[in-house]
Amino acid sequence: MTDTWNLTHRIAVVTGASSGIGAATARRLAAGGASVALLGRREDRLKELADELGSTSDGRILPVAVDLTDPVAIARATAAVTGTLGTVDLVVANAGAMLGAPFERALTDEWDRMIDINLRGLLHTARAFTDDLLAAAAGGGRADLVHIGSVGGHQLFPDWSVYCATKAAVAHLARNLRAELGPRGVRVKNIEPGVTTTELGADMRDDGSRATLSRMRADVHALAAQDIAEAVAFATAAPPNVNVAEMVVVPVRQG
Repeated sequence: MTDTWNLTHRIAVVTGASSGIGAATARRLAAGGASVALLGRREDRLKELADELGSTSDGRILPVAVDLTDPVAIARATAAVTGTLGTVDLVVANAGAMLGAPFERALTDEWDRMIDINLRGLLHTARAFTDDLLAAAAGGGRADLVHIGSVGGHQLFPDWSVYCATKAAVAHLARNLRAELGPRGVRVKNIEPGVTTTELGADMRDDGSRATLSRMRADVHALAAQDIAEAVAFATAAPPNVNVAEMVVVPVRQG
């Protein structure tokens, strides 16, 4: 690849960075030369990851504990990130919740949590950094807003209806923001993982859905979080006039 396919000097924000795809993506971006702000709820994990990355990466690493369901907290986190690292030109909105259950007996507070994190949290995160992304694009550099969606946004998974609905919203939001921000130089993209082994879903309260997820991961030889991190790195390292707008990444056996 040419020298344009790199992440050096990028200033990135990764939400949900305390585990899974978020942590793997933060590692991959830092390894590529980016400075990375780690956003998530679990401050101890963020600090541990920051210590790990800080000893090996050329860029700066900033852990920021934040509740992404709280717009005021997001605003404070944004100020901390930009005040320390500078103008953000790469946002990976990864934080999410996946809580399955048959519709007729699902716990509605789990629905609310998925809507709050998967959709509202993503919206407020994107809004908080859009001015930075527009400024980076206006300066002639690359500017990326990356949504981590799911194949559940367009495939059918019984007992996961509300989760899939939130991811369908994420997909269409990305398409519309691409039409709105793309003409101003911001590359909006939606990366949709298939079955992936992470902590996602470990806290769901429906035992049957939790067992189904475990079987599914075993049956299809699920992806690892690092596989999705590589997809993010590829999409965001592309030359400025190239937007990898939508990417579906699934295990071969998932079809």
